[in-house]
Amino acid sequence: MSRIVLAPFRVASSPVAGGHFWVYAQYADALRRLGCDVWWLEELPARAATHMTDSHVARLLERLEPLGLAEQAILYQLPADGSSTAQEPSYLTVPADRAEHVFAASDLLVNFHYAMDPGMLARFRRTALVDIDPGLLQMWWGGGHLQVHRHDVYFSIGEKVGAVPGEPTAEWVRSRPAVSLDLWPYRYDPGCTRVTSVSSWRDGSKVLLDGSWLDSSKRASYLDFVEVPRRVTRPMEIATWLGEGEEQDRRLLESHAWVVRSVDEVAGDPASYQAYIQGSRAEFGCAKLAYVRLGNAWLSDRTACYLASGKPAVVQYTGPSDYLPDGLGLIRFTSAEEAAAGLADVDAHYERHCRAAREIAETFFSATEVVTRMLHQALGG
Repeated sequence: MSRIVLAPFRVASSPVAGGHFWVYAQYADALRRLGCDVWWLEELPARAATHMTDSHVARLLERLEPLGLAEQAILYQLPADGSSTAQEPSYLTVPADRAEHVFAASDLLVNFHYAMDPGMLARFRRTALVDIDPGLLQMWWGGGHLQVHRHDVYFSIGEKVGAVPGEPTAEWVRSRPAVSLDLWPYRYDPGCTRVTSVSSWRDGSKVLLDGSWLDSSKRASYLDFVEVPRRVTRPMEIATWLGEGEEQDRRLLESHAWVVRSVDEVAGDPASYQAYIQGSRAEFGCAKLAYVRLGNAWLSDRTACYLASGKPAVVQYTGPSDYLPDGLGLIRFTSAEEAAAGLADVDAHYERHCRAAREIAETFFSATEVVTRMLHQALGG
């Protein structure tokens, strides 16, 4: 039995981001179904207040219980002054000797924490970095905005990673978004009326591309397609975070017939996030402008969840793909007109689109198949 340590990024400290938990839960579930001994390794912010840290740890362990990982979660903090090379991590959920034994006996670290401390990485005999921000990670890394330390294998869900000037020399192995088909069963319901989006909003994501700064927040992307609800007959909702000072954005969305929901109310934990997606008629999804400009055929792990649930996805085009189908179950648009036409076609042939959506997930995004390929490439044989 292979022992695999999975290292997500800031799940415990993001307790009202239900979708963020699911990104990593798909991989953990697949590894367990493949018979691996799976451990969850996560760094918590060093300066978090003790009572907040305790609350976040307790909530995460509760959410890991259905995955059988509540007793196999190693949460830790590094010294707040950055002197981790001189001081050992503080382990919060297991004794230090137990944690160190798990690391020493592991076959592979599957790491989503791009800037993991080199001292922690050195504890593992084999390490694999998984890039779920294709193009962006390479720009952050190559531009010196993010320090990524050496791994043995580098995976990316982007099809066309590697064309970014100044990126580091890493040989990227193509992977795909993963969804657990057993945890996300088919849910056909023609009575569902809402076309939904679950998204971040103003996340400060600016990147330097072709010599100029590009606003790559989801806000910029959705505002480019703000008129779509006026062109369709179904209600369209966006579940997002609109905070203080963003009342104007809310008014703009609502004036264009969007229903704006607070994501922490409708999708703030893993169960409600899943229920929100499975209660949707279809997904409408915009991509960060960087993904569009880079043309790396990025597809969201969230879209994979919609597809697995039998919910057709009408999402923004991010470049030519070698494998993504287009037109039945999954429709990729470049304009508001194309988006509206795609949603109309979903309505006109709803059951066909729903069945095709599930088939796409089964064919391309099965977490057990994605993880099987990862293990073969990272461990060999």
